Amino acid sequence: MSEPAPDLARIVREITDEMRDRPDRGEVATYIPELARADPRAFGLAVIDAAGTVAVGGDADVPFSIQSISKVFTLTLALGMIGDRLWRRVGREPSGNPFNSIVQLELERGVPRNPFINAGAIAVTDVILSGHQPREALGEILRFMQALALDPTITIDEAVAASEKRTGFRNTALANFMRSFGVLDNPVDYTLGVYFHHCAIAMSCRQLATAGRFLAHSGRNPATGHSVVSPERARRINAVMLTCGHYDGSGEFAYRVGLPGKSGVGGGILAIAPGKASIAVWSPGLDAAGNSHLGRIALEALTKRLGWSIFGV
Repeated sequence: MSEPAPDLARIVREITDEMRDRPDRGEVATYIPELARADPRAFGLAVIDAAGTVAVGGDADVPFSIQSISKVFTLTLALGMIGDRLWRRVGREPSGNPFNSIVQLELERGVPRNPFINAGAIAVTDVILSGHQPREALGEILRFMQALALDPTITIDEAVAASEKRTGFRNTALANFMRSFGVLDNPVDYTLGVYFHHCAIAMSCRQLATAGRFLAHSGRNPATGHSVVSPERARRINAVMLTCGHYDGSGEFAYRVGLPGKSGVGGGILAIAPGKASIAVWSPGLDAAGNSHLGRIALEALTKRLGWSIFGV
């Protein structure tokens, strides 16, 4: 890839410097014990624009647990497998509740509101698992991520996956509840095993921004020329990211940043500026909704300075 344009490089460098000195860094997730080991002072930012220029700042090459950001890619895979039939199992509406809430599932007879809350992502994982052994399904997800990121070294953090499994009581309850309504086809333990492991994929900001490029360019990876999804599907995945990608903080993210995005409790955010850039940011401290506190602030600054909000400058 070519060198970053001077303005983009300067803006990324300035934002990185600003975030480094901020005292308000949120709280590192502790409900998955392995995530509590993250350094709250870490901050990374990577931007890859339409020309393929790359601008990075801070800890942009340090791998972290992408957690729920993986749900963008499992959604893409599941849609490729069964198309719009997926929407019979999971909705497309914002939840307005915490990402691991069971209350909504009971009211809506086991059908999750969207594919980015935990219940919805478990249902999507179950689709990918169908017809496979768990190890085969997980391998397919990991190879997809490696291919998109152009990096075969991307792997799963087994310590994080094991930590999630040991403490995943709420997710187990969600999965059993959905199974009771026939939303899941496979054994709960199998589906959860794949789910915990794909959430534990470790990537850097640079790798994640590379993997998300197809969503910024009408479904095509400009680095390879390969069409990952149709333009229509890319547009619709971006739409769900905009409305549902930050749990019950999605409205605030859209208001502040103005881009489709998906967060993870590991502190990462993948954001898409359609036609312009793929962006990844990482800061482990979270806000009350479980989204990266400094990550959102950094993305707001970036879209303001570059005029990248989809709602205009």
